[in-house]
Amino acid sequence: MDADPSSRAALGGLYRREGRRVFATLVRLLGRFDLAEEALHDAFLAAAQRWPVEGVPGNPVAWLVSAGRFKAIDGLRRRARLVPWDDAAEAAEAVADDAPAWDERESIADDRLRLVFTCCHPGLSDEAQVALTLREVCGLTTEEIARACLVPAPTLAQRIVRAKAKIAAARIPYEVPGPDELPGRLATVLRVTCLVFNEGYSASGGGDALRAELCDEAIRLGRLLLQLLPQPEVRGLLALMCLHDARRRARTTPAGDLVPLEEQDRALWNRVAIAEGCALALEALRDSAGRPPGAYCLQAAIAAVHAEAPSAADTDWPQIVGLYDALLRAEPTPVVALNRAVAVAMRDGPRAGLAERHLEAIVEEGQEVEQDAGHVIGRNAQPLARRTMLEPVECRLQHVDQRQRDLVVGDEPNHAERRTAQIVEAVDKRGVA
Repeated sequence: MDADPSSRAALGGLYRREGRRVFATLVRLLGRFDLAEEALHDAFLAAAQRWPVEGVPGNPVAWLVSAGRFKAIDGLRRRARLVPWDDAAEAAEAVADDAPAWDERESIADDRLRLVFTCCHPGLSDEAQVALTLREVCGLTTEEIARACLVPAPTLAQRIVRAKAKIAAARIPYEVPGPDELPGRLATVLRVTCLVFNEGYSASGGGDALRAELCDEAIRLGRLLLQLLPQPEVRGLLALMCLHDARRRARTTPAGDLVPLEEQDRALWNRVAIAEGCALALEALRDSAGRPPGAYCLQAAIAAVHAEAPSAADTDWPQIVGLYDALLRAEPTPVVALNRAVAVAMRDGPRAGLAERHLEAIVEEGQEVEQDAGHVIGRNAQPLARRTMLEPVECRLQHVDQRQRDLVVGDEPNHAERRTAQIVEAVDKRGVA
């Protein structure tokens, strides 16, 4: 019996919310990505046929995991009867026929972390780590990931296929790393998590400027990572995501256009999320005592200063400049320098901001700097993160540019406009976020 439209819609919503959780557990139970993907689809197909008649089970996720697992076992048995035993033996060993039924009380959260760390294994290339995490952990389509990474969809698809093949061939374990290995691998996971949030916060595809489900997913992953390893940078990234996501309702007009930070209705900001983000940011900085705070901690602190300001006019620009000074030392990139220049302009006036020495270096060296090949986001994915970081910068540069034209008497009329365009163009050429 086919599901009615309302049942299909409800099941579709469940797939979007819980599909990757079910998939993560199926990977653990079945041992292979391809078996888990097929089992996931079979489970939802069975739900579409049975739930309208039998009703939705009390624990839909557990039902789907069990249904998918047994569908996979049945499939392996059928294949074993149709092909020579030697060819089917390896696949059949992936799921033991006499294995006990899956206990629905088992934690699925741990399976998500296992999947994240498997997708971000150092045996895979940086680009493969990003693509595989976005596809298998977050459920983005190949086309969406290709747009985010600025590569053709067939190239991206092959990248994912090769990554899965390498996981199988190298027998990369489906597990969370041990204490000795975990800190080093965490940095990669944090960067990938940040990229997932960026894709939701400033979506590369579709008709919406925001994709709330991706922001929610990234924040959820951030919470799990914080439970696993409560280090300052983990807490800083979670704080940063919470603080940016708190402005979700105010970031777009009813027509879907983005609203600059200075023009947003702060009454629409989520004060609960801001309180959580500010508390996390403060705790992250405290945890960093005795050593320089990391980039995520500092970015979260900057976002907290913006979030705590009652209005744009009340923003504590001197404190923001000081935080950007520290961030520029921790992460000396053109976008950070550009953000700092804007903060200086807001504190000291447009002439001071546009005269920043760091901006001169960006313009002079813009075409000569090559990207660090080891950066996890990868060369092709940099514009995605950069777009989110530059959003407030570009809006403020327009504001600074107008003030420059209004206040600087005797300068060539279009000087500030050309200067602003020159700086942004240089950042584009360098392509570093």
